[in-house]
Amino acid sequence: MSTEPVGVTIEDLHLSFGSTQVLKGVNLEIEPGEFFAFLGPSGSGKSTLLRAIAGFGPLPSGRILIDGEDVAALPPWRRNVGMVFQNYALWPHMSVRRNVAFGLEERKTPGTEIRERVDAALELVGLIDLADRRPSQLSGGQQQRVALARTVVVEPRVLLLDEPLSNLDANLRVQMRRDILNLQRQLRLTTIFVTHDQEEANTMSDRMAVLNEGVIQQIGAPMALYDHPANLFVADFLGTANVLRGRFSRPAAGPRFVSEDGIELPLAEPPAANADAGVVVLRPQSINVLARSKPGETGDVVLDGMVRYREFLGAVIRYGVDVGEHLLLVDHGHRPGERVFEPGTEVAVHVDPSHIVSLTE
Repeated sequence: MSTEPVGVTIEDLHLSFGSTQVLKGVNLEIEPGEFFAFLGPSGSGKSTLLRAIAGFGPLPSGRILIDGEDVAALPPWRRNVGMVFQNYALWPHMSVRRNVAFGLEERKTPGTEIRERVDAALELVGLIDLADRRPSQLSGGQQQRVALARTVVVEPRVLLLDEPLSNLDANLRVQMRRDILNLQRQLRLTTIFVTHDQEEANTMSDRMAVLNEGVIQQIGAPMALYDHPANLFVADFLGTANVLRGRFSRPAAGPRFVSEDGIELPLAEPPAANADAGVVVLRPQSINVLARSKPGETGDVVLDGMVRYREFLGAVIRYGVDVGEHLLLVDHGHRPGERVFEPGTEVAVHVDPSHIVSLTE
């Protein structure tokens, strides 16, 4: 069932619903065999972009190339892409086998070949023993596997997944994302996945595009985007961020940042643009909270603070620490027996300058 993977290229794609412009000059290139995610908040355009690749919705301007062929003007059935929808869209009156066979039957595939390919697809998703059941007799995860089998059995050039895990409970989502990723790797199938869930995008994708208001904000590997966001939207959307606004200076001793209320921080690197005003971003897990008397790492900036609250999150204890006029969120890994700071405790906040991200607004 495995075929040679193909690339997908989007060039200057614009799309509107009436007078509302939803996609605004999207450009990106997805490598053959890549697991690529579109990530963004509701209304960012990510599902619209996926549906444009599939051929659903209004005709966009720009180019959509699959394996070098511009398919932007082709109807969905001529693009040879497979799409798995959020609600699975299974035929309730058909057995699992008939659901999976449906696309092949519509293509007038010979009966013997249909049986062989359907069995292979069901084996691939671990449902061959349930082939004669109806969708109503399956769990949510099993229905999701049927939808995947029905899509891959027709051997699409590209697999499109539109938030396929949103209807599953938390534990099943974790298992299904592993199953989907294993299936994708086994088939070497170029896959585009739409989600608003950062954890799904981070754990499944080779690379992702963060969208907001129809514009791609940044493209890259999940860890690279988290550690080196291109702008404040990406920094704030990907995880939790402490944001301080202020001004940059570049004295001979090295670049510095001074917040609006006077917190001064040395910087390992100034922002790329030669700007005077901007923001710095501090991730909660990149800050340490220690007793006032306890030394930190050499080179750390040490700020006096007071614990306003703490939250036990299982693997992590999150502190809210007042530093000047700012409430800084600090995440500490939970280890049994270690000291826990109670609200009202005076503490020292330690910041490694190399973990400070500088951005212009």
